[in-house]
Amino acid sequence: MRRFTRLTNGFSKKVESHAAMVSIDTVFYNFCRVHKTLRVTPAMEAGLTDHVWDMEEVIADMDERGPKPGRQRTYKPRISK
Repeated sequence: MRRFTRLTNGFSKKVESHAAMVSIDTVFYNFCRVHKTLRVTPAMEAGLTDHVWDMEEVIADMDERGPKPGRQRTYKPRISK
């Protein structure tokens, strides 16, 4: 994966961003991509799902499982002296 090298613009500077992108890549590899030798996805071969997922399903699942956004904080302008 090019994300692990510093030679591209895709290099992650933050550990959280890197972990998130590796997780998304792993989900795509296992649930969305049909492998030539298996002729199905690895998740289908393992019995985890019965169909090939598309990215809309992956994003919907991430939104469902992810943390819910809290109340937005109000902006307080600084008082200049």
